[in-house]
Amino acid sequence: MWPCHWAPFSLAIVMAATAGTACRGSTPMLTGLLDSRRLAAELHVAFTRASEASSRAVMASSDEASTAAADEAKKARQDVERSLAALQPVLESLRYQTDLGHLSAFNASFDEYRRLDDEILMLAVENSNIKAQRLAFGPARQAVEVFKSALDAALRTGTKDRCREEALAFRAYGAVLEIEVLQPPHIADAEDVVMTRLEGQMRAAEGVARKTLEELKAVTGPAATPHLAMAAAALEGFIARNREIVALSRRNSNVRSLALSLGRKRTVTAQCEDQLQALEQALAEHSFNATR
Repeated sequence: MWPCHWAPFSLAIVMAATAGTACRGSTPMLTGLLDSRRLAAELHVAFTRASEASSRAVMASSDEASTAAADEAKKARQDVERSLAALQPVLESLRYQTDLGHLSAFNASFDEYRRLDDEILMLAVENSNIKAQRLAFGPARQAVEVFKSALDAALRTGTKDRCREEALAFRAYGAVLEIEVLQPPHIADAEDVVMTRLEGQMRAAEGVARKTLEELKAVTGPAATPHLAMAAAALEGFIARNREIVALSRRNSNVRSLALSLGRKRTVTAQCEDQLQALEQALAEHSFNATR
């Protein structure tokens, strides 16, 4: 007879031995079921991480943030692919046809997701609209301020015809302001027709600014000449920045990446999620007894 203090330990040994005998034949199947559930859960987590990181890349407000999020999204997608590769043979060995059907459906949707995501992430890290905004509210705005200051200085030098000169200065400044006001809607819009129309207005305003500045030079005295030269240089700088803004805005990388994310990719992501949930539900319905 076992000593009393050995009884619990000996009982555990007997139970373990009995359980091992009873389940020995089913251990590979049982292990396969547990592995498939684990791999399916890892697959779902990795896909969720990939989707969330991709969304952050699209919404990021800096090159650094968008690049970091895009890298995270790509890494999570690699984890998805590894889990897929590991799960497929396990389900095949278990002969879970329904589960394999859900995995195959996910794989098909994920192929489309991956293609869309590649395009979205490429556009997101380009950040053309954000770069255009920075130019508009940075160097372009500074050029406008220099232009106005130079005009004001020219008017203070003593004039031949004060009313005429002020009217010309205000017209030139107003034309530059018109271009500046048109920049934000150009950056925000995704329609070629709208952008083309805005660019036409910009060119017309540019022509007015140049012509009016030349008229102002003709009616002011010699003392205004250096100030008007500074105004002309500022105008040229502003126009150059505006051309950069228009070119970046035309790329529309942020607008396009957001449109793709909120459009077809949202539908494909939902399809992937539905198939992953269906797969996990199917795996949960397999009982241990059914594997014996």
